Formats: sequence, C-alpha cells, structure tokens
Amino acid sequence: MARRTAYHHGDLRKALVDTGLYMLEELGLEELSLRKIAARVGVSHAAPEHHFPTLRHLLTAFAVEGFRLFAASMRSAMAQAPDDPAEQLRAAARGYLAFASTRPHLFRLMFTANRLDWDDPALGPPSNAAHAVLEEISLPVAKRLKRDTPEGRAAVEQLVWSQIHGHAHLLIDGKLAPEGDGGTGCEPFAAPLDLASVLLPD
Repeated sequence: MARRTAYHHGDLRKALVDTGLYMLEELGLEELSLRKIAARVGVSHAAPEHHFPTLRHLLTAFAVEGFRLFAASMRSAMAQAPDDPAEQLRAAARGYLAFASTRPHLFRLMFTANRLDWDDPALGPPSNAAHAVLEEISLPVAKRLKRDTPEGRAAVEQLVWSQIHGHAHLLIDGKLAPEGDGGTGCEPFAAPLDLASVLLPD
C-alpha cells in the first residue's frame, strides 16, 4: 500500500515535507502530527513510515529545508546591498528578520534543540551554510574591534547573533513593530538599535 501511494504521488517524501511545512505555519508545532500530515497529503497514516518513522524525523527534514531557505534569504538580501561591511551586516539582518517573520514556527523549530535529530548528516551542510553568513558579517567587526583571533571572532559572532536573533524573536512575538509601520502599539521599540552603526561606524 505504501509503495502504491508513494508511486501515485510521485514523490511522497517531498509531498510530506512540503505539506508539513505549510501545516506547521497553519497549525503550530504542538498541533502537528504525522497522522494529520498524512491525511492532508491523502495517504494512509502508515504511509509516511518508510520515509519518516517518527515525527522527529520529519521535523528534522523541515529544519534541513528551513536552514536552506534561511541562508538563501540572508544571501539574497546581501546580494542586493552595497559591498560594504556595514551594509552587508544590515542586509543579512534584514534577510534574517524576513525569514523569521514569514515562517515563525519553522524559525522557532530550527533553534529548538530537543525536537530535532542533530546527528542527522543532512542537517549539517545547510545549518553550516547559515552559520557561514554570521561568520562573514562578523569578521569586519572583529577586525574593527581588534579582536581578530579565534576567541575574539567567536565572541563577536555571539554578540551579533544574539542581537539579531533576539530582535527576530521580539518581532515574531509581537513585541516589535515591523519596519515601516510607524511603531503602532510598540512605541518603546519603534526605533531598534542599528547594530551596524554601533559596531561599524563611519
């Protein structure tokens, strides 16, 4: 039955991931189940087991795709910005926030340690690609602060990541207004700190 269903759908694994990602944003992580996703795809509740024995396996596949999209969002914004360290940092931050605001449940899942299988080899390359953006935008800051050592670069990366990641969570939790909405309802946070101006001043 599972083979006939997978054949009917052409690529059952992709159908489960694509449908599951949509349902993740629709329902939230706590309401998601393999059974619900299988029903939406139109297969039996046992059909996903060949590809994803447990929900944890499927959530890990979500994160693989999430990190790929996450890195692409930052790289796309950086490609449209001037080739200047401060502008590249700002652009990466915009791409970071854009991804978080459009896929908030996936964003939270990607950074939830106990819901994913971090030993899955498929997760390493896309998560490393996203981390490479952080390394790239943080290096000029480390040099500017005369902290261009392995320890210094790591400290700067932690600083940059903490600010942008914290900003993302405040944004998707409704504590910060999206850029351009005038700060309605969020006046105390209407003008968030421009990290690039502080760390890479003109």
